[in-house]
Amino acid sequence: MVLPSPTACYNYTVKNPNQVWKTGDIYGSELPILAFQLCWTIVVTRICILIARPLHIPRIIAEVCAGFVLSGDLLGDISILFELLFPMRGLLNIEILSSMGIIFYSFLTGLQMNLDNVLRAPKKALSIALTGAVIPMAMATVIYTLHRRTYDIQTNEIIEDNAVKAGLLWSLCLTVTGFPVLAEILASLKLLYTELGRSALDAAIVSDSFSWLLFMSLMPFALNDGVGSIYTAMSTIAFITFCVFVVRPIITPIIDARTDREEWNDHRLLLVLMGTILCAYITDILGSGIVGAFVFGLILPHGRFTTVMMSAADDFASGILAPVVFAGTGMKMDLKKALSHRNLAFSVIIILLLCIPKILSTLVATFAYGIPIRDGLGLGVLMNTKGVVALIMLNMGWDRQILTTSSYSILVSALVIMTVASSVITNIAYKPRKRFRMNKMKTIQNSRLDTELRILACVHNNRHASSLVKILECFHASRVSPLYIGALYLVELTSRGAFVLLDHMSQHVSQPGTQNHSQSQAEIEGITNTFQELANSNDAVRVETFNVLSSYSTIHEDIFNTANEKHASLILLPFHKQVNTEGCLEMLYSAYKDVNCKVLLEPPCSVGIFIDRGAFLQSKTNCRILMIFTGGPDDREALAVSWRMASRPEVQLSVVRMILIDEAAYQMNEAVDRLEAKGMLSTVLDSSKQKELDDEYVNLFRLKAMHDEDSITYTERKIHGGDDIPALLNELDQGDYHLYIVGQGRGRNSVILSNFMDWCDCPELGAIGDILAANSFGSKSSVLVVQQYGYDGTVPENAGHRHPNDVETNEDGDDTLVNHV
Repeated sequence: MVLPSPTACYNYTVKNPNQVWKTGDIYGSELPILAFQLCWTIVVTRICILIARPLHIPRIIAEVCAGFVLSGDLLGDISILFELLFPMRGLLNIEILSSMGIIFYSFLTGLQMNLDNVLRAPKKALSIALTGAVIPMAMATVIYTLHRRTYDIQTNEIIEDNAVKAGLLWSLCLTVTGFPVLAEILASLKLLYTELGRSALDAAIVSDSFSWLLFMSLMPFALNDGVGSIYTAMSTIAFITFCVFVVRPIITPIIDARTDREEWNDHRLLLVLMGTILCAYITDILGSGIVGAFVFGLILPHGRFTTVMMSAADDFASGILAPVVFAGTGMKMDLKKALSHRNLAFSVIIILLLCIPKILSTLVATFAYGIPIRDGLGLGVLMNTKGVVALIMLNMGWDRQILTTSSYSILVSALVIMTVASSVITNIAYKPRKRFRMNKMKTIQNSRLDTELRILACVHNNRHASSLVKILECFHASRVSPLYIGALYLVELTSRGAFVLLDHMSQHVSQPGTQNHSQSQAEIEGITNTFQELANSNDAVRVETFNVLSSYSTIHEDIFNTANEKHASLILLPFHKQVNTEGCLEMLYSAYKDVNCKVLLEPPCSVGIFIDRGAFLQSKTNCRILMIFTGGPDDREALAVSWRMASRPEVQLSVVRMILIDEAAYQMNEAVDRLEAKGMLSTVLDSSKQKELDDEYVNLFRLKAMHDEDSITYTERKIHGGDDIPALLNELDQGDYHLYIVGQGRGRNSVILSNFMDWCDCPELGAIGDILAANSFGSKSSVLVVQQYGYDGTVPENAGHRHPNDVETNEDGDDTLVNHV
């Protein structure tokens, strides 16, 4: 039998025996070595994570690779360096810390696992998870048998003493799908909210639960012999039953009461963690300490308490203990032995064969539901993602010497390859590549009045939802022109991303009125109810609510993908400031501004930013709207939005167009001459074309919208110089309007307005929008700033000679919308 290596024996002569620590000088000998090893491991792990991040490789795989970099397999050739970094007398302490890390990681996993997601999972997810357990277990037995017999022939040595136990470990490892790791991959690739991502997550939640069930029920037979395995299994079942039916009813009311009174502090949370150690100790006597920690986390109340516990413990568990645990997995690998010259080809074949069972089982399940083979393969690749449970199984098999170093190294290598492949292949085949750039322009101006208007409303909290609902009411949904609203709840993804995702996915299965919701659960329930009230009040309004969890640095990509998937014509965003008790706008969260700016850069449709000052919300019977038109594609889009709103009987619309004359016109012509002199003819022609399009669209509005409509007025105001603009805005503000609608300002080619941009506090609002939103302006009216999608400085030929809602008939008699800038 080949024993795992390296093997270390601990035979200390204690000069100053301590009955508590059973060793000598703790602070002068043991602690410095442990601190040095811990720091060195974390530093190397962080470097590997930074390298893996651009490649979308999950954190856990980077940590395993960091351990392999630190292993004797690589550093062993430099014996002095290896002994300096990892002296033998310090390995025992790092192993103990690693065991503690596994216990706490298992506890946090159980704490975040919501069985409602499993009990109410779709049949398709249950089928994929079930076949993903049965078929891989059967195929793993065949693969292990092939590995064992061939390896014996080639090396003339026995791999494992007990083939049944080793084969069972192989089978259990292949059934696992790591939900947290899969969620991390999908979040990194921006696929969480695609059809593929949702299907993979539903199946992964069920599969992850099955993995823990198989771990608790079958691992005792893999780790123990005969009567011992039966004793471990029966005693573990008895312990779980006792925890569920005795311990849980006792501690749940106590924890809920303290949570409601917000009485949790570090000392009380420490008592809960001590309960984890106690349960792990009990089940360790029975056979496996990991089961006790997992079950204890599972029986604790979910909701707000989970958020409190995760906030206190996750940083330590994920930032310090996890690198030690998973780096230890990589350090135990010995690829030199597993991939020696005589076994190289065979070992590679075995590793490739291990990647097949999960994909094949998923294909079988998806084929029964009529899913295309390409999507079935993609789902199978994602379900092949491995996580914590598989690594825990392998570590336990290695520690109990059930697996030799060669088998252990082959299995870990296969798990790493499966997980990396799921990320790389999915990135190549499915990651959105901004396909919306090839789509026709999606704007309000180009939308037909007799088709459904699709708007994506993005909110960060329920207050934003209440604000956007009021402006959405003004779009006047009817049976002829229905309204679709995709409500997007934007949540910042933290380090515990998969756990937060589980919390949000449980919103859809929570019973109405359930107490002890987490903050995010309560928020999404309020947002859903707010938008649903709008749908209930008007049959022509259809609402869907989505959760989007992502880093704020990349959440705009999720917004783009959702808008593209839902074929939205307008994205509505809340302003990053809100009104205080004194009626002034104050900063809410600076990250919201960054999100808005990134959305404005390359959106798949038009964008609107809503500055809510409250006055607009107080008007339930009528709404006075002022649209300020200065020219350019954004202003035409803003006029189109106003035109839509004007169809509502309660809306009174006033349109004021600024006409540049005298000095303002001279500055404009002078700027055009300078551009022409520099050879920028295209910019000059574009400026002239924009003026023609402005005139044509305004005339069309006056002809069609103002016909027999007393609720719509149109006036033109002359602008002589830059000082006239603030004066005009102050004069117009005396009209007691509820809402201003203005364009963001691209394509205006106005020197006067460009000069105002140098003084803008919020450039994303444009010159006019920034003035109206400034506290110094003193207005009490809300503001909607609109940016049109598709303007790139060019205009299609004859684009300005049709009404945006006109329809032409082709040779086949089908109606075709004519799109233009």
